[in-house]
Amino acid sequence: MLDWLKNINKEYPEFWKTYLSKFDKKSKRFVVLSTETSGLNPIKDVILSIGSFAVINDSIVIGDSFEAVLLQYKFLHDNGLSNEFIVESKMKKLSEPEAIQSLIDFIGNAVLVGHHIDFDVEMINAALERLDCGRLKNEALDVDVMYRKLQDINDRQFSLDELCNIYKIPKSDRNSSSEDAYKIALLFLKLKSRLGIK
Repeated sequence: MLDWLKNINKEYPEFWKTYLSKFDKKSKRFVVLSTETSGLNPIKDVILSIGSFAVINDSIVIGDSFEAVLLQYKFLHDNGLSNEFIVESKMKKLSEPEAIQSLIDFIGNAVLVGHHIDFDVEMINAALERLDCGRLKNEALDVDVMYRKLQDINDRQFSLDELCNIYKIPKSDRNSSSEDAYKIALLFLKLKSRLGIK
């Protein structure tokens, strides 16, 4: 049977219906997103942490941010890993459904921005599927693609560290999804103005 057919009369969770209702008008808000995952396979792997900042009117809005560390018991159990594997953090740990629902509430209809954002989107879509929801509807921009477009480079990709070096964005000893999201936001502001994105 065709996939879309089984979703015609599907009853979605309330948070998902609210999310879908936000796409009547275009957002002026960008949401820079970074995920830390257990691996690179959206089917088998899971999100361990999410960091996110809003960018509005060419400014990173620190107060408009989202950060979550996810408790992934099933992942830990299935892979034989101990609880020490969970990201060490003083933050409250959320279950995957809690974290994904909060993230969806946070991003709304914003344009998503990331470094290799397609992967982050696929990981979020896999988590949404586990919650019986649809796929993200947000537009997305990738800082690597933006840089390559600006420089007319088609034959290679750039790591986040390489892009930060090019634009002299300081490195941090701390490695977290929020730290990466902040670096991506700084890169995005530099690339956005050069590409004339409003």
